[in-house]
Amino acid sequence: MTNETTPSPAKTSVQGADRQAQIAEIVRDQGEAKVDDLAHRFGVSSQTIRKDINVMCEKGLLRRVHGGVELAHANSQHYDLRRILNFSAKMAIGQTAARLIPDDITLAVSIGTTPELTIRCLEHHRGLRIFSNNLHVALTAHEFDTTVTIPGGQLRAAEADIVGPSAVTFFEGYRFDIGLFGVAAVAPDGALLDLSDEDAHAREAITRNAATTILVLDSTKFTRRAHTCSGHITQVDHVVCDQRPPEAICALLDKAGVSLTICNEATL
Repeated sequence: MTNETTPSPAKTSVQGADRQAQIAEIVRDQGEAKVDDLAHRFGVSSQTIRKDINVMCEKGLLRRVHGGVELAHANSQHYDLRRILNFSAKMAIGQTAARLIPDDITLAVSIGTTPELTIRCLEHHRGLRIFSNNLHVALTAHEFDTTVTIPGGQLRAAEADIVGPSAVTFFEGYRFDIGLFGVAAVAPDGALLDLSDEDAHAREAITRNAATTILVLDSTKFTRRAHTCSGHITQVDHVVCDQRPPEAICALLDKAGVSLTICNEATL
């Protein structure tokens, strides 16, 4: 008789979250996916896949079609969907970036799913004082030993963040040891790109008022497009990425003396 060890609830949750992230990526890449195909791919029952799909449909990430699912949002900009796309890469970035952040500092954090996941990786840090205009970041940080400060102003519903003049004024009112942020895209010439002027202005305010800046981004940001240009990748202190950036970007960083950290590699 074979003894089967039942995984702990925490382990089951992590496995389920990782599988849902992979399901989202498959659906994004293929347009849709069949339940039976997903079950075969992951080596689990169709019932398990349906449970994953139910969770993701309830969150508005996927939409059921005959025998399977497709993306519920054609533009793929839904925050919860972006959070789980490239989840493994983003978590690796977060874990790597967390090692650059010491205890007992002030930390400004921008909007974005990768900065949020980086904050998750700071749960064992002590004495952090975190300032952010993103409620996802604030609520994550609130779960462990830290103080959290957020601005007032109108909440942008789709992202659960506060942007505009109130966010800029908020970040201008402090001096930070570290500014942590992501971007929507990086242009081939190294320009940092965002999806709106408001996002760029908040990031600029963080940069102006932080002694050290950390840019976290997964490798898809080098192929994405965004229209608001603000700043350059050589103007930050540290870049943390899951894979090596294009050679032209690496050359720019090396020339400018920017620290480049690739997950699972040595710091360059």
